[in-house]
Amino acid sequence: MNRPSTPRLTAGEIEIMQMLWATGQVTLSEAQQAMSRPVGYTTVQTRLNRLVEKGLVVRSQDRPAKYSAAVTPDEVSAGHLELLLKRVSGGSVVPLVANLIRDRRLTQDEIHELQDLIDQATSRLAASPQQEEKP
Repeated sequence: MNRPSTPRLTAGEIEIMQMLWATGQVTLSEAQQAMSRPVGYTTVQTRLNRLVEKGLVVRSQDRPAKYSAAVTPDEVSAGHLELLLKRVSGGSVVPLVANLIRDRRLTQDEIHELQDLIDQATSRLAASPQQEEKP
């Protein structure tokens, strides 16, 4: 996969990102109030500032400053999933997906979505056969 990599996030930073994705642009005070659990004002401020430094959150020049997510959930999860894939199954998708499918009850909608993803991957492979397998 040739996606731009996003920095790994701590659990607290992911919590902040989830709040921003759900609420949109917020001030520091609004961010603290929107958290799903009680988090101190300075903790929220520190996490937001770190996310700004990492380029994942944008801070406006307004007073009070407003914060908003600069990346999508998919952009953040892609890097974390790649790391999980490498650590759990040595980079191979099949063992990870097989384990997930075996250990949970999938809905019919989830099965259809997985089938659609496999169909899309098959189509991409057919369109560029020179990239069939990685060594």
